[in-house]
Amino acid sequence: MSDSTNSALPPNWVVRLSKSRNINYYFNKVTGESQWDAPTSSDDRRESEPQHGQKLKMRARHILAKHVRSRRPSSWREENITRTEEEAREKILAIREAIVNGSQKFEDVAAVESDCSSAKRGGDLGWFDEGAMQPAFEKAVKALKVGEISMLVESDSGVHIIERMG
Repeated sequence: MSDSTNSALPPNWVVRLSKSRNINYYFNKVTGESQWDAPTSSDDRRESEPQHGQKLKMRARHILAKHVRSRRPSSWREENITRTEEEAREKILAIREAIVNGSQKFEDVAAVESDCSSAKRGGDLGWFDEGAMQPAFEKAVKALKVGEISMLVESDSGVHIIERMG
């Protein structure tokens, strides 16, 4: 499926052809959102920008490696996690390198390697409000630009890499 960029579209939006309907639709390459109607510049307003009286909304996906000192050292993958903190760091660093150099896709690695149940969604945590995540995790998400991947982030859950999606 080929993407067609249109200079009238907001950044990150492309036109694609629906194989089932044989008509064009619009796809956001950063958020993965698709829609039939052409997006407008108001659609491109960062959904994470809070309006008066609202909390900041963010969207991210992550890959988590738990370790023996994690607040809950078990996961959907492993009932009793025995890896050390250093082993968790090494694992996440190797995963990050594979993603950054293009040999692996973030969501594909998350689906098989992440110790978080979000693995079944490619690590996607969906939209969340400011204050909903652990402080170290939230601070890292806020520091990222959309599409950017963090360095290692350590929280009570374990060691993460995070990609900001919105």
